[in-house]
Amino acid sequence: MPNIKVIIPAFNEADSIPLVIKDIPKLVTEIIVVSNSSTDATEKNAKTAGATVLTESRKGYGYACLKGLDYVARQNSKTDIIVFLDGDYSDYPEELTKLIQPILDNKVDFVIGTRVKYLREQGSMTFPQIFGNWLATTLMRIMFGSKFTDLGPFRAIKYEQLLKLNMQDKTYGWTVEMQLKALKQNILYTEIPVSYRNRIGVSKVSGTVKGAVLAGIKILSWIFKYGFKK
Repeated sequence: MPNIKVIIPAFNEADSIPLVIKDIPKLVTEIIVVSNSSTDATEKNAKTAGATVLTESRKGYGYACLKGLDYVARQNSKTDIIVFLDGDYSDYPEELTKLIQPILDNKVDFVIGTRVKYLREQGSMTFPQIFGNWLATTLMRIMFGSKFTDLGPFRAIKYEQLLKLNMQDKTYGWTVEMQLKALKQNILYTEIPVSYRNRIGVSKVSGTVKGAVLAGIKILSWIFKYGFKK
């Protein structure tokens, strides 16, 4: 059986995190919740639900993901696949099985769960999210010949390939950095349509004007940085 680990960055997701953990398929070896300076019961609820809980005091999605990867790197067992999943219950964790299948079949190394319109609950993505995804993926198609249609956070990747990407972004640019580096390194990828629903609680990014603007700037800066990089 492959060794599959799920990394879930979480900031004040006390109500949703037990639901996320409960719905993750049993074939997953370990669920790692990284509490990103949570001030509620996120850590307690995640532990009670059976997850390994880490804490990262520096705020930022990338910081949390890097904390989880550092933990994985220090383990003795060989990890085969890493799955990234949000802690707000907007994704359907049970769909992890279809996300990893192309990797298990050895067809690709990297899979993005795309939040297609016909599988999205009404209101689950804000206009800035929809427009930002369209703009980013359109630029990636023009500049890099990419076939990506989404920057969805629900994604799976072979661990050995993930290490080669040498991920660096500490905040909002984590997802697009991974996709840009995968393109640059000719990593085989595909997209799988996934269901998407209204999250529990308020988004820390798309739920605020400041968060949406900062995320947009960071994503575009990564794209143009790679576009002009030799």
